[in-house]
Amino acid sequence: MGGFSVSGYGPERTTMSKLFARDSIARRLDWPMLLATLALSVIGSALVYSATRNRTELVGDDPYAYLLKHLLNIGIGIGLMIGTVWLGHRTLRTAVPILYGVSVFLVLLVLTPLGTTINGAHAWLDLGGLSLQPSEFVKVTIILGMAMLLAARVDAGDREHPDHRTVMQALGLAAVPIMITMLMPDLGSVMVMAMIVLGVLLASGASNRWILGLLGTGAAGALAIWQLGVLDDYQIARFAAFANPALDPSGVGYNTNQARIAIGSGGLTGSGLGNGSQTTGQFVPEQQTDFIFTVAGEELGFLGAGLIILLLGVVLWRACRIARGTTELYGTIVAAGIIAWFAFQAFENIGMCLGIMPVAGLPLPFVSYGGTSMFAVWIAIGLLQSIRVQRPMSA
Repeated sequence: MGGFSVSGYGPERTTMSKLFARDSIARRLDWPMLLATLALSVIGSALVYSATRNRTELVGDDPYAYLLKHLLNIGIGIGLMIGTVWLGHRTLRTAVPILYGVSVFLVLLVLTPLGTTINGAHAWLDLGGLSLQPSEFVKVTIILGMAMLLAARVDAGDREHPDHRTVMQALGLAAVPIMITMLMPDLGSVMVMAMIVLGVLLASGASNRWILGLLGTGAAGALAIWQLGVLDDYQIARFAAFANPALDPSGVGYNTNQARIAIGSGGLTGSGLGNGSQTTGQFVPEQQTDFIFTVAGEELGFLGAGLIILLLGVVLWRACRIARGTTELYGTIVAAGIIAWFAFQAFENIGMCLGIMPVAGLPLPFVSYGGTSMFAVWIAIGLLQSIRVQRPMSA
């Protein structure tokens, strides 16, 4: 009479049995995804420490300064993930208009005197010692907003696929923050947002004419941006250096050349954490953020860098399973938008370190130093976990 119930449904069940009962949130969470993201964060912390400990202009007399800030960012990000799971993606669906309005307001503030320039991009808000990059949150609200519009009538059973009017409304919703972000200009974030829009439309079941039209419009828009001189000189120089790696190796091509040297010197197992000559010698700029993968390549070698790619692959694989497993179009679209975001941003970041993609100033998800980007990716993980937690058990 005094023991706990094996079934886990009696009033006498213990706290542990409640936590891991079949219907509990803990049992429903996607643990392979969580463990992969936590592993990426741990590896990233080690790489951030190695990249910053000798840079006195960044850390002053405290070699652990950036590491501690990075760990704090991870802790806050995990807290935001837990809060997102607790609220649920369906609850957040009702708050999309408010979240969208706040995110657009924040990116507009960047164009005011509150905006500040970091690494050539006027994409930050200076809030009294706290720097915030609103475009990272816009990635989340574009996904939620487009999913809300595209799935509304389908989930209600009125239609099988979004109609043309609904698709136009969804594209208009995404176009507003994308155009504002382009004015900063923050080309890297615009590229990610464009991939998110494409992924969302593909998952929604929208007509292929919209997909082809979007691709054609994107190509025409890119040509127009180039011809009209919308891009800043440093952005044009980055594309020129990508097209011709031998162009100005001590100037605009310096970052990518040093990045390739660092990765190439790592060999199979690397020089050991903290022992990389390129990293210790501070030859690679912004190594704790955009070029964090070069630290892995040099100090952890092919095996360590490959592990990072493998863990990112696990996250994307589990996200794909979540997208396929949900029975509502809204959840499928949200998951697909996050997959497009993570996949393109990871490919772009690693690709620019290897010289196969132009430098676009994008962090590596879960690995690079950066508060706003870390918060945004953990919120996205919270959305994915919520979709899995709230689906029927038979799914």
